Amino acid sequence: MSSSTPQKLYRPCVGIMLLNPAGRVWIGKRHPDTGADETHAWQMPQGGVDRGETPLEAARRELYEETSIRSASLIAEAPNWVSYDYPPEVTKNRRTMRYRGQTQKWFAFRFEGQEAEIDILNPPDGHNPEFCEWRWARASELAGLVIPFKRPTYEAVIDTFGRLTS
Repeated sequence: MSSSTPQKLYRPCVGIMLLNPAGRVWIGKRHPDTGADETHAWQMPQGGVDRGETPLEAARRELYEETSIRSASLIAEAPNWVSYDYPPEVTKNRRTMRYRGQTQKWFAFRFEGQEAEIDILNPPDGHNPEFCEWRWARASELAGLVIPFKRPTYEAVIDTFGRLTS
């Protein structure tokens, strides 16, 4: 690549491993219109860091926007950012085509509310729903449920926070 060719950057994002008191991990199933196949449509909450926002602030905001959850306390922060490249079929999307991939800062939170608080179908503040289903899962299940290009990231997150899970 020549120095005059602009390099695609990694989009700064956060990821949230939300744990219930039993140490199970919250996962949501992406809507079918996202293009994810049925088997690999599950993921933990994640999203971009807005300008002027700290990663922790972004994690709390994304958790709320995607799940309606506010009753959660921080229990751990991953020491490093984890990056992955988008596969070619993802970079065709207008929203992602300017990025090479994502770099994510991950946080573990403990869910302290009642499950009735979780509302993925009617997200707050006019946001569109990200998920059509949700459930609590064992950490050992996660890498097999996520879209394949995110597996190394999920494996790194599980290595980092696995001691907190059941």
